[in-house]
Amino acid sequence: MSSSSDFQQDRHSFSGSPQKWTDFELPGDTLYYRFTSDMSNTEWGYKFTVTAGHLGRFQTGFEILKQMLCEERVIPQLPLARIWEWQVGVACRQTGHQRLKAIHLLLKIVQCSSQGDCDLTLLKPLWQLFTHMENNSCHDSAKPGILLPLHRALAELFFVTENRVTELGSLQEYLLALNTEDHLHRCTAQ
Repeated sequence: MSSSSDFQQDRHSFSGSPQKWTDFELPGDTLYYRFTSDMSNTEWGYKFTVTAGHLGRFQTGFEILKQMLCEERVIPQLPLARIWEWQVGVACRQTGHQRLKAIHLLLKIVQCSSQGDCDLTLLKPLWQLFTHMENNSCHDSAKPGILLPLHRALAELFFVTENRVTELGSLQEYLLALNTEDHLHRCTAQ
C-alpha cells in the first residue's frame, strides 16, 4: 500500500497472517494497493479497512489548536490553563516532530496568554531536558554552534517565557520553580 501509484511514497508492505498487519496512516486522499499471491495457500486473500482522517489524532489536534491560537477573538474563549497543562504533558511524552509541534504550540500559548493563565512551573521537565542538552552541547566540541531542532525550539520557548515572566514581574519565582535544589546549591557555590 502506498500514497503514490508508483509505490515509492509512504509504502507499507504486509505478508502472512493478520497478526503481522498493523494500523498505519497515509497522507492525502488516495490509497494505492497491490495484492500479489504466492499461491502457497488456498486462503481467499486479505481484507483491510480504510477510514478517512480521524479526529483526535495528533496532527488533527495540532492543526486545530494552532489555528485557534492564531485567532485573537477566539483566544479569550479558550481554557488556556487546561490547554497549557495538557500541552506540556504532550511535549514531555512525545518525541521527534510531534514534540517540536507541541513546543511550537506552547510558545504560541505563552505569547498570547495573560498573567495567571498558565502554570509555567509545569515546564520543569522540559527545562531539565533543555539544561541537559545545553550541558552536552558545551562538551561537544566536534560541532560547535550547531543546535538540534529540539534544542533550538526549547531555547526559543525558554527565552520567550523568561521575557514574559520578566514583564509580569515574577522572574525570581519562575526560576526557583524550574530549578532543583541541588542546582541552586551548585550555582550558589559558584
